[in-house]
Amino acid sequence: MYDSWRSRMEMYMLNRQHGRIILESVEHGPLLWPSVTEEGVTRLKKYSELSSAEAIQADCDVKETNIILQALPPEIYALVSTHKVAKDFSERIQMLMQGTSLTKHERECKLYDAFDKFTYQKGETLHDFYLRFSLLLNDMN
Repeated sequence: MYDSWRSRMEMYMLNRQHGRIILESVEHGPLLWPSVTEEGVTRLKKYSELSSAEAIQADCDVKETNIILQALPPEIYALVSTHKVAKDFSERIQMLMQGTSLTKHERECKLYDAFDKFTYQKGETLHDFYLRFSLLLNDMN
């Protein structure tokens, strides 16, 4: 489930304007805002003071967080929505969607059991049967 979700998210991000920057933000973390020293006091630059490349990166950081949060199932969203940086919650999302190695093994056993017992359901169209079967196979990968 996580791998197919991640693949869809990567393709969606790459299809956006500045897609590679968005994807790199997920993998490597957000822009480290530069600082400026004025009258002996160091502070972070305001958005309006960023270079055009830095502003694009800052915008992409917001986009990638937004894309990921909007694409999460509600039960996962509720557990990670307090984080503001995608890199901070990407590992948590993976754990919540995949589980620990013990739950992965249990899930794998359940999927193989479902595969062994997979049959046509009365009144089901061939298309519905195919969709159910495809979803099961995708979950098994």
